Amino acid sequence: MKILVIGGSVFLGRAIVDEALRRGHEVTTFNRGRSGTDLPGVEAVRGDRESTDDLRRLADGRQWDAVIDVCGFVPRVVLESARTLSGHAPHYTFISSISAYRDWPDKPGVDETFPLYECPPDADAEFGDYGVLKAGCERAVEQHFDGGALVIQPGLILGPHENVGRLPWWLTRISRGGRVLAPGDPARPIQLIDARDIAAFTLDQATKGTTGRYMTGGVQGNATFGGWLNDCVEVTGSDAEFVWADDAFLVDQGVEQWTELPLWSASGESEGVWTHSSAKAIAAGLTCRPVRETVRDTWEWLKDIPEERRSFGGRMHHGIAPEKEAGILAAWDARP
Repeated sequence: MKILVIGGSVFLGRAIVDEALRRGHEVTTFNRGRSGTDLPGVEAVRGDRESTDDLRRLADGRQWDAVIDVCGFVPRVVLESARTLSGHAPHYTFISSISAYRDWPDKPGVDETFPLYECPPDADAEFGDYGVLKAGCERAVEQHFDGGALVIQPGLILGPHENVGRLPWWLTRISRGGRVLAPGDPARPIQLIDARDIAAFTLDQATKGTTGRYMTGGVQGNATFGGWLNDCVEVTGSDAEFVWADDAFLVDQGVEQWTELPLWSASGESEGVWTHSSAKAIAAGLTCRPVRETVRDTWEWLKDIPEERRSFGGRMHHGIAPEKEAGILAAWDARP
């Protein structure tokens, strides 16, 4: 097949392109060439999707069997892409997010039947936050692309080439060894998925011409917080010693949830964060590799990158400062 990937040079987009090339598809990528490097073997078209002229130049004289849009964040911008590419491909896949559901992460068991945020398909960036805008982007494709529309809604994605900085930060911190501040209950179940598994599922469905929405968050309880951190110790060969501080103490110490200790949220908050359902996608063929394999492969990619060149998130910084971690460990030790 001939596939157009909007984006395609970083993390999930890169995984989709890599899998498509491995399967023998012809791949065109469309991006600005700023966020990452296109994989060898693609037709790389440079341009800004916010430019109508660039979109028209991309589409001029070209036809594809499928479009996969990995980097749509503003409904108005996605709407323009959907309209411009109508007639140039029969099928459009949009990579959205579980954040598009207004009940996630507060309610348990969120699936495709739950309501999305209210957001029109022509909204600008000022209309709302990330999840609200993703809901509008979904509507832009579903309502304005002249062809089949597939929406993929990932949960918490990990894997090699991660540009968010969650697993890379934990691997880096643990590889340094010593006493490591660890959050909450090590037995707490979490729900993770490898970008490469989403990539395989997305291509399976796009090549079939599947339509509708599929939540791809992995298998519920496929890891525990303690289990995946222990995996980090094993793959790095570290002598790290975890100091498990309880949620209330960490909140009192001003630890930022989700970012300073990535993936951590205090018990009693966001109770649905690790209970969303991928049952529909699993029934359609989604398979999820063991989390330990994801941790191992991410370290194999990361370990040869100098620490000063490791990126821990573009839109928000991930990881606690060493001096703050040391202060909290000292306060934990000094408890009565």
